[in-house]
Amino acid sequence: MIVPLDHVLLVSFALFLIGLVGLFLRKDALTIFLCVELLLNAANVAFVGVARSIGDVTGHVVVLIVIAVAAAEAAIGLSIVIRLHQNKKPLEVQKLNELKG
Repeated sequence: MIVPLDHVLLVSFALFLIGLVGLFLRKDALTIFLCVELLLNAANVAFVGVARSIGDVTGHVVVLIVIAVAAAEAAIGLSIVIRLHQNKKPLEVQKLNELKG
């Protein structure tokens, strides 16, 4: 069964909207980090859907690159969040000023 492109793009838009709302409304660093990951996954869904509909492999290659960048971002971001959590219990972004130069 082939899923129509408009359904794939609708799911991608919904994921992107959830991630964007969470990015702007949440104050916890870990939640913001997870919302950024949700934004990247929404873009991946859109890339794969469009690439499949036009029959091109380029979208799949872009998704592999985005996944690699997201994995590196997840490793670095989670290490920063864990390190900050060891020093301070609340991870509200407004109160964090340790990384300022």
